[in-house]
Amino acid sequence: MDTERKTKINRLVNQWPKGTVGVTSYLNPLGFSYGLLRRYKETGWIEKIARGAYILSGDRVTWSGALYTLQTQLGFSVHAGGKTALELKGYAHYVPEKQTKIFLYGQRGLILPGWFEGARFGIDIVLVRTNLFPMDGWEGLIESRERDFPIRMSAPERAAMEMLHLVPREMGFEEASLIMQNLVTLRPDVAQKLLEVCRSVKVKRLFLYMAEKHGHPWLSQLNLSQIDLGKGKRMIIPNGRYDRKYRITVPMGNEKTYT
Repeated sequence: MDTERKTKINRLVNQWPKGTVGVTSYLNPLGFSYGLLRRYKETGWIEKIARGAYILSGDRVTWSGALYTLQTQLGFSVHAGGKTALELKGYAHYVPEKQTKIFLYGQRGLILPGWFEGARFGIDIVLVRTNLFPMDGWEGLIESRERDFPIRMSAPERAAMEMLHLVPREMGFEEASLIMQNLVTLRPDVAQKLLEVCRSVKVKRLFLYMAEKHGHPWLSQLNLSQIDLGKGKRMIIPNGRYDRKYRITVPMGNEKTYT
């Protein structure tokens, strides 16, 4: 291998974050043609995991490294959110040693590439396509460092609302309530902004209901007059108990006393 080719492969390897996927649509414009990538594969520098997707030889790629590629190389508006983001930040009621299911959030109509599949990364991937928040805004999103790369994920305030969006379809009411009980230190200014732009009346009412149920101090700092809680009733749990203040139906045994 001549000096120019050695320099090029060294550049590729050195600039490739460990634990991530490289896609041809990103690598080709950088000077790594299909033919060159094929030679690198044949000489053992990289491995092909699917059409148009490679990893460094011998590397171990997890879902977070694959998500990094979706966000940076492909520019997809998708992020780790809901229960997953809360687990990563230590807020879950029970944090498993190894995650078996992750929740990703993206806009409606989002289609992920074929190589991004749970079986490849040993995990169950739930992609939630929703317009819960405006897609052109970054409110409530943060960057979290994973190994040699950052991924975009929800801050606890947004993650809590994303989690409640899935109650009771993908998330049990009681589990969500237990997690909400841990969110004692949410930032009221961030929660306020998110509640104002959140498009789900159910989520906003349930978020406030659980915050009051658990006596979180930040609730008193919210300006509820600026939050549209809609009209009419919302049934969250069938055959449950009707909470007259937030006009939602919750499980029996969730009685509260309002003054």
